[in-house]
Amino acid sequence: MLAKTPPMGWNSWNTFGENISEDLIKEIADTMVDKGLLAAGYEYLVIDDCWSEKERDENGMLVADHNKFPHGMKAVADYVHSKGLKFGMYSCCGVKTCAGYPGSMNHEFDDARYFAEVGVDFLKYDNCYHPVQSGVVSYNTMSMALKASGREILFSMCNWGKEEVWKWARSVGGHMYRSTGDIFDDFAHVRSLSESQKANLCCSAPGCFNDIDMLICGMNGKGNVGLEHGCTPEQYKYHFALWSMFASPLMIGCDVRTVDDETLALLKNAALIRINQDEEARPPMFCHEVHGSKEAFICFKHLSNNEYALGFFNPMEKATNLMISFTELGLNHLSGFAFELTDCFTGENAGRENEFIDLKVGAGDCKVYIAKLVKVK
Repeated sequence: MLAKTPPMGWNSWNTFGENISEDLIKEIADTMVDKGLLAAGYEYLVIDDCWSEKERDENGMLVADHNKFPHGMKAVADYVHSKGLKFGMYSCCGVKTCAGYPGSMNHEFDDARYFAEVGVDFLKYDNCYHPVQSGVVSYNTMSMALKASGREILFSMCNWGKEEVWKWARSVGGHMYRSTGDIFDDFAHVRSLSESQKANLCCSAPGCFNDIDMLICGMNGKGNVGLEHGCTPEQYKYHFALWSMFASPLMIGCDVRTVDDETLALLKNAALIRINQDEEARPPMFCHEVHGSKEAFICFKHLSNNEYALGFFNPMEKATNLMISFTELGLNHLSGFAFELTDCFTGENAGRENEFIDLKVGAGDCKVYIAKLVKVK
């Protein structure tokens, strides 16, 4: 099965937009291996929009931009594969892509065959210049075309949450589905996109995942979706931890060649990746915050191996205390059990608690723990 857990990788759009090339992609592939990102689980390298010529050839087939990719896309795919990575490309269900390049409408089976011949392992399929025809039909057409291509290709449906996609993405063979508009490098977008999907997380499961868009960690206001100064390190922590708790695909968007050490450590955080990649792929519970904060929230997630994840998220502009009574989780202090906590950011044992947790969380920051139930009497 493809996408047993949320797909992980890197995508060119957030930083580079149309400014992509064969040399850039090779450098990214080298860096993903050299900096340990492949080893951490980021296996897909995906080229987004703007990779093709503006017109199809005389046979109606897609053609790689001769200046950006002079040796063609198969040579790029072969290089990416030689590094142990999987290769992804982009198209659109409309007559044009979002940047005005040829879309796949009415060319789905030919394009799927082209992607298979190139050696594509992942197709991001966008939603621009789309006619009145139902998105369900358009995405199902490409899904069938990919299956008919003779190659196993992960289908990433980027339809921006239209037509309540979380209700039908699995039905049409999607492996991940964009449920939101585009993310930009500011904390307001992190908040609004994540808040919009809390009620829909129950639709994710092995084989098909809710994609809340790509990661902005480490962009620092630069690149194609950069805004002003970007987010603070704490806000990037919040973003990555929340995407991990929500089982959203983890697709890096920054320039990994120049990423700072703090961001690289965050992207490779083994505890948070483990939460994201848990084989049961359960959505979190959202729990009552005892102090009555209207914006901050606490989530509790069942993991495999009889463990749990417990996250405290403070999106506000000032530090605040967050408290949860374990009765909110169904654990009475008279049960004889307690939670033994391990801090996901420091790796330190945070002790045992059997009644409540009350802690201070910084502005735009979070605290996340792996919890085990242990008998105390």
